[in-house]
Amino acid sequence: MIPRDAVPAGSSSRLELAEFFRLIPKVELHCHLFGSVRKRTFEELATKAHAPVTQSEIDSFYTRGPKPVGVLHVLRTLDQHIMKDGDAFYRITLEYLEDAARDCVRYAEFFWNPTGTILVSGVPYPVAAGAIARAIRDAHKAFGILGRLIPSIDRQAEPSAAVEMVNIVASHPLEEVVGIGIDYREVDRPPELFAEAYARAKKAGLRRTAHAGEFGMPWTNVRTAVELLGVERIDHGYTVVDNPAFAAVCAERGIVFTVIPTNSYYLRTLPPERWARDHPIRSMPGLGLRIHPNTDDPTLHQVTPGRAWHMMCSDFGFELDDIAAFMANGIDASWVDASVKAAWRRDWSAEFASLRGRLSQPPP
Repeated sequence: MIPRDAVPAGSSSRLELAEFFRLIPKVELHCHLFGSVRKRTFEELATKAHAPVTQSEIDSFYTRGPKPVGVLHVLRTLDQHIMKDGDAFYRITLEYLEDAARDCVRYAEFFWNPTGTILVSGVPYPVAAGAIARAIRDAHKAFGILGRLIPSIDRQAEPSAAVEMVNIVASHPLEEVVGIGIDYREVDRPPELFAEAYARAKKAGLRRTAHAGEFGMPWTNVRTAVELLGVERIDHGYTVVDNPAFAAVCAERGIVFTVIPTNSYYLRTLPPERWARDHPIRSMPGLGLRIHPNTDDPTLHQVTPGRAWHMMCSDFGFELDDIAAFMANGIDASWVDASVKAAWRRDWSAEFASLRGRLSQPPP
């Protein structure tokens, strides 16, 4: 089902670039559920939970200046004060998938941190995961989007908590749960700390991805995630460009890097006039790396999927042939059956070509 406000691909109307990027079929493989909460929803859930959060604090959470702050405080606030029952998890999941479908995301794999939910929010895993799964099913019926959940390790917690999380996920199987990830601040928390958790996930038949090379941390974190943790794709991974030899290894293996055009680290640390020119995203394909753009924390980054894809042209200088390749990379990296991928490649390529033919003018 295409959202009601989408222009049918067979229409003869001319398209501006922003609308083209909204309408192209997409997968989203790198989005944090807590980073997708609508501001109004945050306010209403905070009121319901009697959370000690002021309106000015909430306003600051949803303000993104020229040097954007990180979002970790927002995510921790949700754990500590707001996400107190299954209804809250159901609501934010359904709304995220509705928003993604509006930008023609057909398939979304999104992250959620069970450790914080269990230990801080006090909501048992079966309650929260069950609510998320119900929302995924309802969103598919209502909006036509297929969703899948990736429980993610909190790398700032102890490695034993990561092992426990994987054990809980494995002991409560859900069709909507397809694998595990690892996120939150990478500084001083290298991937090797979590090798046992990833080994258990592999044994349990769970797919595996990991945030690595995100906060300017060494490229060796990417290598460790690939070679020790056995991940199938990398989230961020920017510092891999510091070692072209290992980048070539990743390229040969076909590993897809889920990149974020609005990544806060580089917007904070690079000069405004240089950030897009010097951002590693720009050089990754030139090293043979397969990349795929995503939103990360869409409401907190104030970005939509269509806008994230548009930035790949407007900010990083990629051409439409590159965009088509990124679309194919996302399909290949998705954790779905090969037959589904084959159908998407065929059908989405035709949609992309049709939409491209309706552009008022090509990207500059």
